[in-house]
Amino acid sequence: MPKPLQYRSGSLIYFQGDPADKIYILQSGKVSLVYQDIETGADVRDPVQPGEFFGVKSALGRYPREENAVALSETAVMVFTVPEFEAVATANSRIILKMLKVFSNQMRRVHKQVSKVMAKEEASPADGLFAVGEYYLKNKRFTHAKHVFSRYLTFYPSGNNAIQASKNLEVAENSLSRFGDGKGPGIAVTSAAAAPAPAGSPASSPGDPNKAAKSYYDAVSLTSQGRYQDAFTAFKAIVDSNADPEWTAKASFEIGRCMFLLNKFEDSIKYFTNMLTRYPKHPDLKEAMFIMGQCNEKSGRKDQAEAFYNKILSMCSSDDDEMVAKVKRALSTIGGM
Repeated sequence: MPKPLQYRSGSLIYFQGDPADKIYILQSGKVSLVYQDIETGADVRDPVQPGEFFGVKSALGRYPREENAVALSETAVMVFTVPEFEAVATANSRIILKMLKVFSNQMRRVHKQVSKVMAKEEASPADGLFAVGEYYLKNKRFTHAKHVFSRYLTFYPSGNNAIQASKNLEVAENSLSRFGDGKGPGIAVTSAAAAPAPAGSPASSPGDPNKAAKSYYDAVSLTSQGRYQDAFTAFKAIVDSNADPEWTAKASFEIGRCMFLLNKFEDSIKYFTNMLTRYPKHPDLKEAMFIMGQCNEKSGRKDQAEAFYNKILSMCSSDDDEMVAKVKRALSTIGGM
């Protein structure tokens, strides 16, 4: 039988990459589906209205979730297994019509995005391909960047950006070898078409990784001194400036941890939810979820704490022995083991 579930504001209903075996119908409250734009990589937020369902495509298609589902207020949903949903939909044509309407709206949005990308490629395919490579390089997706810049040099060996493409290809290959995809320091991408820096300009800028690193470790020092509010302010300044992707991501985690150390549990959950929405593959993902479990436990919501702890265990590998032990201890204290 379908099960009703309640979610507090800021709760994550499911994560991008989760196995998709459930379908949800929003009964009350607000839910946002957060995913990346196929053209720009920017976050896109689709609201779900009461009476609408979500999580259908991945569940019926049996592939991992493509988005995060976030409760924006006190939210009630009805949860169906795939067979339960198929049985209900078969017996109720109105559900099928709603499903077609939702899918139609999604397809129109995707069509607009694809049309914009194709229009750009028609205007300048070489520049469009180079820009895609720069996007991947900037976001440390080195395998993709290597492939795109190789294709650029194959098809446009005398193109306007050929020299810079060669340099970017070398950076992608070296970074992939040294760090692996999604890792390593921030990459400063400089297009061949970019204007040269004026004479006498300073050697560093707000995006200088060294400057961002210093700000980050200064804030870490404040944490170690127990000056959690000052540390929070310093980490938040790093995130708000968004000057360097690596240190912005690191500071996003520390903001939530500072709120936890200040016993501001609801704020901690809010900041960690924002972090997980923006960085679904954050290196401190499991630690952030553990602290969110602790926040729920200390706020008397043991069922939600247990859900976070069990989610962490499902994500742990053989290399996570310390995390597994910590989570099991937490579960034992609330009677979850």
